[in-house]
Amino acid sequence: MSRGSDFLKYVISQLKIRLQTLDETICEVQKDIAKMNKYYWENYTEMDQYGYENYDNQQALFGQVSVSQEHQRQRSRYRKMLDSPFFGSVDFLYDGEEEPESFYIGIGNFARERGGVPLIYDWRAPVSGLFYDFDKGAASYQAPAGEMEGEILSKWQYKIRGGRMLYEFESDMKIDDDILKQELSANSDTQLKNIVRTIQREQNAIIRNTKDKVLIIQGAAGSGKTSIALHRIAYLLYHNRGSFKSSNILILSPNSVFSDYISHILPELGEENIQEMSFDLFAYRQLKEVAKDCEDRWDQIEKQMQRASQKASEGEGGVDRKNIADTEQDKSYQWKQSKEYVAAVEGFLVELEDRLVDFKDIQYGKMVKKAEDILHMFYFRFQNIPLLSRMDAVMEYFVDECETLWGRNLAEEELESVKEQFGSMYVTTDIYEIYNWLLEEAGQKPLLNLPREERILSYEDVYPLLYLKYRLLTVADHRNIRHLVIDEMQDYSYLQYVILERMFSCNMTILGDRAQTVDAEVQDVLTFLPDILGKKVRKLELNRSYRNTWEIAEYANGIAKIQGIQYMKRHGRNVEEIQCISYVEAVDRSLERVRLGEDGYETAAILVMTQQEARAIYEEVRRRRSDVSYIDRDSECFQKGITVTTFYMAKGLEFDQVFVAGGDEGSPFFPQFMYICATRALHELYVLRYDP
Repeated sequence: MSRGSDFLKYVISQLKIRLQTLDETICEVQKDIAKMNKYYWENYTEMDQYGYENYDNQQALFGQVSVSQEHQRQRSRYRKMLDSPFFGSVDFLYDGEEEPESFYIGIGNFARERGGVPLIYDWRAPVSGLFYDFDKGAASYQAPAGEMEGEILSKWQYKIRGGRMLYEFESDMKIDDDILKQELSANSDTQLKNIVRTIQREQNAIIRNTKDKVLIIQGAAGSGKTSIALHRIAYLLYHNRGSFKSSNILILSPNSVFSDYISHILPELGEENIQEMSFDLFAYRQLKEVAKDCEDRWDQIEKQMQRASQKASEGEGGVDRKNIADTEQDKSYQWKQSKEYVAAVEGFLVELEDRLVDFKDIQYGKMVKKAEDILHMFYFRFQNIPLLSRMDAVMEYFVDECETLWGRNLAEEELESVKEQFGSMYVTTDIYEIYNWLLEEAGQKPLLNLPREERILSYEDVYPLLYLKYRLLTVADHRNIRHLVIDEMQDYSYLQYVILERMFSCNMTILGDRAQTVDAEVQDVLTFLPDILGKKVRKLELNRSYRNTWEIAEYANGIAKIQGIQYMKRHGRNVEEIQCISYVEAVDRSLERVRLGEDGYETAAILVMTQQEARAIYEEVRRRRSDVSYIDRDSECFQKGITVTTFYMAKGLEFDQVFVAGGDEGSPFFPQFMYICATRALHELYVLRYDP
């Protein structure tokens, strides 16, 4: 038996003993809970009239339930460890010592008994940094007691599945390239893989970064940005157990399918799942009192592509691609998302005060507040309160005067009457109407004058309206969110980042790839983010890509013309370009090459440019095969088999085989379409050309 196999056998035996003990403990606690419930229902009518005994019983019951839940979480973690207790080890000789210590590293800590010396160390523990950050030789790690220095005598890597040792070897390198290639060569799944076995040194530095308030990661497609961000969250939760919980974290993700794709990572790493939502969904909820409904980002993209293709088809040869999307609608959208719009709002608000309010005397009972006194308070005493919330502050001041003079609190109906009088001094409180005033002053086309129940906001007006609302009203803060993760940072506008900065004062991890901008032109948010978020911004670049084979990476790089990206030299099939006469033939050629099942892959995708194309191809594939799914804005999960979707919905996902179908080569979106589609492919890429 080898050293790793011997230790594996021992650890599994100890895990089984610990699990048996946990099972017995959980059973006893459940019996206690049942007894406490029975006692409560049999005796609650006779408990003391002040409720002390009732309260004590409830607290005791809650305590036992909490203990039971913790034991069950621990049992679940240990059961997972039975499959693969550890993946690496380090023999470390501390300075001044004669005998080295062996540290085995896995997904979580495990000791024979609670509080004992771990047999397995959590990958996030300080000592585990020896495995990720150093080769043989001098090394150190930062422990609670200070920096621990010494020498790494040997490092081992293991692959264990089902409690069996598949291989083990001593390695001079942190993560041997052959092992990394083997991990990357595995078939795609419907869930993102955790990367604890293969974390690279530059990735580890980001994961363990606790100093920077705002960490911005610009990473090439396939560089592991999202995985790194999630592992960083797991690390922060581990190291801030007493003050930091999963409920204090929010991820802004691009869509529900992507949320599903990454949802298992934190539970796999021993943490509870965290809140995830799209920024669009948040915005719609904030504007539900302004409009009946809102278009989404995908509506905007489809409109932009349609306008660009139409303009390209109407133009003559040699059309300047940069000017194709330069329509009146696109100019309006770009202005409403820009720094210039923010400046226009600020200028508009200065003049709005005089237009928005018609001051008059207020009388309630014998109390009178003159218009000039209200005006003075409005402009001077409460000048730092947003305009549409300012009159509430004046009203509260008046109510305090009344209650002090009369020696009593005003009843609810009295307060409503006073509030109605103060509120009537506003010419309007409809933010939609005020937004139209702003547009007219800026020389922009106003929105249709409709009642709230008939208003459907174009996407270009969603965030401009939301920003105006935040400048006009006092809104609830989000202090409970202590860490914000923003994925696909390149798809957020200047205005959206200004709104996010107003909403969240917490630490942030922001990640994306400028080459994957879903727009007519590539946007580099790094040019303006530091100005918005302040000086406490750390910018890092990940220039090594791990996803694609060498052949696919070379093909994708030829599209985007990106410099300085390093690719893993994992070879596969050459990219195949196929000319077709129609989308039906493209489906034929794709299905001939799809290899799914026991002897093939898990996932394949046919990716197209527009929603209309995606729907047509999906219907064509569905007539021939049952293992096909369609992803659109309403989808919530990523399934095995063949997926048909647009390039913008496929962002963040990966597939074993990718078939890029059609695409309007005259569209300014075409380079991004091709690059995003190509970089989704793990093993095989086919490009099928036809006139859409």
